[in-house]
Amino acid sequence: MAPVRHPEAPAAGELLGAHYGQCFGCGGEQLHGLHLQARAGEGVSLTAEFTVKPAHQGAPGLAHGGILASALDEALGSLNWLLRTIAVTGRLETDFVRPVPVDTVLHLQAEVTAVAGRKIYATATGRIGGPDGPLAVRADALFIEVKVDHFIDHGRQEEIQAAMDDPDTVRRARAFEVNP
Repeated sequence: MAPVRHPEAPAAGELLGAHYGQCFGCGGEQLHGLHLQARAGEGVSLTAEFTVKPAHQGAPGLAHGGILASALDEALGSLNWLLRTIAVTGRLETDFVRPVPVDTVLHLQAEVTAVAGRKIYATATGRIGGPDGPLAVRADALFIEVKVDHFIDHGRQEEIQAAMDDPDTVRRARAFEVNP
């Protein structure tokens, strides 16, 4: 069925923020992370940007494909803020269209296309030189809704405790309590 934006989701244009400081994709505490910043769009969509740094290269002077896939995965996963659902990546299919040089700002657009029970389907693109620039990478993804216990049961205890001790992480987690 068609995705429905949660009534308490961040407003269009609002910065979504990091879901966890140590997250490689969006966390500000990761020295070589992507530091991806996503903004809510209309409906169940968002835009995001990240700059390819020298630490992100694979071939000399070019972004590593895994970094580009990680950026798309992070943008796609951030869509769950708009559904107010906790979900994990079940499948990520990525197409690499053109090389992305180091120091390039990659402009990402992502949207949820459908929801079926616990399954969330989404698509994203990454463009060079602006939101209307040449297509560099695209992805289709399937996310699976999970309970917070998924992370408690499978994560390392010290990181889980650090996250639970962080008031910002706890505040963001409480935003999802409406969907037990």
